[in-house]
Amino acid sequence: MKLYTSLGPNPRVVAMFIAERGLDLPVQEVDIMAGENLGDDFRKLNPSAQSPCLQLDDGSVIAEVTVICGYLDEVTDGPSLIGATPEERAETRMWNRRFDTRILEPMTLAFRSAEAIGLFKDRYRVIPHAADDLKATVQDSWAWLEPQMAGKTFVCGDRFTLADIQLFAFADFGALIGQGIPESLPHLQAWFKRVTERPSVAASVHPSES
Repeated sequence: MKLYTSLGPNPRVVAMFIAERGLDLPVQEVDIMAGENLGDDFRKLNPSAQSPCLQLDDGSVIAEVTVICGYLDEVTDGPSLIGATPEERAETRMWNRRFDTRILEPMTLAFRSAEAIGLFKDRYRVIPHAADDLKATVQDSWAWLEPQMAGKTFVCGDRFTLADIQLFAFADFGALIGQGIPESLPHLQAWFKRVTERPSVAASVHPSES
C-alpha cells in the first residue's frame, strides 16, 4: 500500500489514525499548494482531486478519510478504533457523520470562501456571501455538542475512536482559522486537552508545520 498525503486536516486524520495503530506505510507527498492534486496524474488516482488517498497493492485506490481509516482498521492487527461490535461501530460512524455535516463541511467551505479564497476561488466553487453564516453554523454545532460531552472521556464514552481523531484534527485546524472550540465550553475544552496529550497528535503534525 502507498498513502498519498499532504498538508491539511483531512490528511491529518489519516496520519493520526496510522500513528494510533502503530502502522508504517510508504508515503508520497502531494503538493496541494502548488495544485499538484489538480493535475492529470493525481486525478487518475482520485478523480475528486482530493488528498489523501490510499493505493492498494493491486493498484486500486481508496479515498475519503473515514473510508481509508475503516479499511486500515479492518486489514491490520490491533484493537479497533471503530468498534469491536456492530453497536460500537454504528456509534462511531454515527458521530463521524454528524461531525462531517455539522462541523467539518461548513468549516471547510467557510475557510475556502473567506480567509483562503485567493487559493481556492479558481479550484472550487466558493460562496463568500455565505462565509459568515457557515462560521456561525460551526459555532452553533460546538454549542450543540458541548452538553453531549458531559461525563464522557471521549466522544464514544470511554472508547477512543476514529470519531475523536476526526473531530480533533478539525478542532485543531479550526483554532488556527478562528473556528475552534470556544473557551466557554468546558466539556469540549477538557476533551480537546485530553486528546492533545496523545502521542499520535505530535506524530501526525505535517513536516511543513513542525
